[in-house]
Amino acid sequence: MNKTKIGIFFTLLLVLGVCSSCGEKKSNNKLVLNEVLITNEGNYQDDYGLHSAWIEIFNRSYGSADLAGCYLKFKNGRDSASYFIPKGDILTLVKPRQHALFWADGEARRGTFHTNFTLNPDDTNWIGLYDSGRNLLDSIVIPAGVLQANQSYARISDAAEKWEVKDGSAEKYVTPSTNNKTIDSNAKMEKFEEHDSDGIGMSISAMSVVFCGLILLFIAFKIVGRVSVSLSKRNAMKAKGITDKQEAKEKKLGEAPGEIFAAIAMAMYEMQSDVHDVEDTVLTITRVKRSYSPWSSKIYTLRETPQKK
Repeated sequence: MNKTKIGIFFTLLLVLGVCSSCGEKKSNNKLVLNEVLITNEGNYQDDYGLHSAWIEIFNRSYGSADLAGCYLKFKNGRDSASYFIPKGDILTLVKPRQHALFWADGEARRGTFHTNFTLNPDDTNWIGLYDSGRNLLDSIVIPAGVLQANQSYARISDAAEKWEVKDGSAEKYVTPSTNNKTIDSNAKMEKFEEHDSDGIGMSISAMSVVFCGLILLFIAFKIVGRVSVSLSKRNAMKAKGITDKQEAKEKKLGEAPGEIFAAIAMAMYEMQSDVHDVEDTVLTITRVKRSYSPWSSKIYTLRETPQKK
């Protein structure tokens, strides 16, 4: 008995550990470093009109993620710094599948999205993103001398595993605060258009789906109707104490004309849609009161015509 209790206890601990680790992994995958530009000579201006290095963060989840309270850390051969993303700024809430851009200009007093460190193109730069609990969410190492002016080190597409150097060409252009790879065409649509340019196949497929759905609905309603009628007859025979099906058929037990079902359906519809009149069940009788006035009293009226003398 004791061994069984001990086994159950350790099993619960193992399950709780797995669940907690899965939850942490899911939260850690929300925010990732997506693109970094070190030498900005004419690429993109900040809100002060200056060209500075920038770091792009991407929210890969389909729910909003808040950067408030997180940390951006930087290390190279000589320097290291940690930037705390302040709370209270609504712009730190990154919407689903959207980006946030931080300027690595060493001027944190300029705003929430300006860090207290700068990036050095001549050294190897390590950048890490931490949550409020100092847990590492994502990190990237940019080797020294890899990036030239106005070139960025970015993922091939948003949240992809592989990184590449974007040199500003038509195929690899720098994309601050937007998707790392823009898809200009839809391969499935192009293939469908190639094999069915007139849309005949698509029309036949759509009509087939509609008619198949209608046939299935007809069969389902037919089966449900028969089952309900059979149950109704069985309940009526049980209530009348009749066991012979032929006798029940002759007496039409469990059967009702269509008018009855139509009336019941209409009454249920009116009750659910509140289209029927709601009458007040309280009757109030008020006694009429007339105030007396000598001006309207009948005793002062002329009953006879006055005579002339």
